[in-house]
Amino acid sequence: MSRPKVLLLGKLPPPHFGPAIATKILLNSGLKENFQLIHVSTKLNDSVAGMGGMSLAKSFKLLACYLRLILSILRHNPRLVVIPISQTRAGFAKDAPFITLSWLFGKKVLLQLRGSDFKNWIDAEKPSIKKCVEKQLKRSFGMVVLGNNLRYLFEDYYPRERIYVVPNGGDYSFPKPSTNSEKVQLLGLSNLMAPKGTFDVLEALFKLKDIQHLFSCQLIGAWVTTEFQEKCLAYIKQNEVPVEIKPPIGGSPKFQALVDADVFVFPPNSPEGHPWAIVEAMAAGLPLVSTNQGAIVESVIHEENGFIVRSGSPEEIAGALRILITDAAKRKAMAQRSRELYEEKFTEATMVKNYTDVFNDIIAAQ
Repeated sequence: MSRPKVLLLGKLPPPHFGPAIATKILLNSGLKENFQLIHVSTKLNDSVAGMGGMSLAKSFKLLACYLRLILSILRHNPRLVVIPISQTRAGFAKDAPFITLSWLFGKKVLLQLRGSDFKNWIDAEKPSIKKCVEKQLKRSFGMVVLGNNLRYLFEDYYPRERIYVVPNGGDYSFPKPSTNSEKVQLLGLSNLMAPKGTFDVLEALFKLKDIQHLFSCQLIGAWVTTEFQEKCLAYIKQNEVPVEIKPPIGGSPKFQALVDADVFVFPPNSPEGHPWAIVEAMAAGLPLVSTNQGAIVESVIHEENGFIVRSGSPEEIAGALRILITDAAKRKAMAQRSRELYEEKFTEATMVKNYTDVFNDIIAAQ
């Protein structure tokens, strides 16, 4: 029996951010063994700084994306079209034609949200916008979210059985550690911006200056705005914050940084989905300091494989880091538990099985 054709829409890196990373991993995953995957690129930007807003050039790129979708449907006749959706008015306006076109061609549509801010956005919108969004959602068969505690976002639009939970998962090959430093190595990997908790980490590190001889810290990522970059660098210089800022890395250098680290810190203070950085840090066997955003608490179990601290609280971040820096036994135990949880729930095989079950369920539905 031939494998069913599934058309996946999505961006690919660069820039490196959650949805683009997810598309790349899915296209290269074991899903290829169960389905014929067809990809339609929706990429409009080549850098994080270029994201947001529209221009004439982007408008032509977007029109080309819609055309590629039509041609792919006509050429391949897929059984299912999978469309990631945005959680802003402008973003959803770009997504709506993808949904409508797929629906008009009689295709089953599965939507996916790779964040957790949808309800906050839609609850604040005008009734007319809410109605338009609801109309688009009704043209789909179901919705995929990244964690069980995100199902509530779509309970007003779908029956519970059509809200599918598929956490991120991946397989990683790590090199051998390249450092034997006696200091505890702290690591942050994310775009450098306020919503990711970057400034909160800097303030937390300042509060740890009394034990700075015990640790070193690297924050690796791309600055999203010049204004925020200047603010952070001025704070670091003025307060002699013990941190090293490095530009974004990927592939082998990123995995080297993870395996050389002892603690991973990622405390976003705005809605998240299920960050790939969390999955990668768990795979590397790192204890984590994070916040209760999106599905993070389904990966970082407080006082089991790390600490969940209040969003926007440098004091709590510093407190959690202080424990992990000074208590080697706890650090080791949490590191081991991180790896165990990763192997139990967040490998590529688990993710592929979850997607396979979802795709087959929708394809078989009448």
